[in-house]
Amino acid sequence: MDEEGVMYLVFALLMPLIGFTILPSFGKGGFAIVAAALLILNVILVMLMNWADFILFPLVTNLLGITFQPASGYKIVKGQDTILKEINGLYYATGFVTGNLFGYSFKQETALQDEQGKMIQAPDTWERGIMSIDFPFKFHVIAAGLDSQKVRDEYEGKRSYQEFQLSRALQGGGNEVTITDIQRKINIFQTKIDRLSQGERPLASVMYFETTAIGVSEKAALDSLTSQIKALQISMGSMDIDLARVQGRELYTLFKFNFGLPTSFEEMALYFDQQG
Repeated sequence: MDEEGVMYLVFALLMPLIGFTILPSFGKGGFAIVAAALLILNVILVMLMNWADFILFPLVTNLLGITFQPASGYKIVKGQDTILKEINGLYYATGFVTGNLFGYSFKQETALQDEQGKMIQAPDTWERGIMSIDFPFKFHVIAAGLDSQKVRDEYEGKRSYQEFQLSRALQGGGNEVTITDIQRKINIFQTKIDRLSQGERPLASVMYFETTAIGVSEKAALDSLTSQIKALQISMGSMDIDLARVQGRELYTLFKFNFGLPTSFEEMALYFDQQG
């Protein structure tokens, strides 16, 4: 959890903690039970808001009409999916969509010939995709090298678990489809371990598109931005990627990345722990 998340969680839990400290003053009757149940419910909701803010936080801000100011002259709208700025009577709406454009796959996961064909066709597919886009956009890649030994340990643990599942399936007379699937997963993890042993450095990346729309009113800018984002999603559909619109805390994080990048992989991972 990043510093902002810690501060948010501490202050959000402050009131429930105060409530628990004064709870004994209510006695042992039914009123005290109701008060305790409400406090526990409040704590659960706070934790949900922290770990699932990309769903719940925009819902709350939409219902209550809450907006935020990430920097002077900028505003994050109540939907938590757009950064708005007004200049000389014109409104500039900026939004982000994220998707892994260069998903890596191993030979065991897909036919090598098909994968090579996709790589050869990728430049032409990209060119065809952006030819239909008649507005400017930016494509960002934030990458960081991972600790090879930590990744290797993780793969070895996952391989061991699959080997345990295979042993159970063989002893319990599991069906052939299940056994074949487990063996395929073991081969995949073994291939990843072998590549690390050969000196390949694991890499983590976050990729996203950024676009800005202009309107004579706030609504016009927001509507134009929605159209541009849909156009990006349709155009990039030929690349076999799913572009999801960024909202919530990650929107504020991407806004900050226009001014300064994270200094370590751990910091980058904390910002995008909801992406999975």
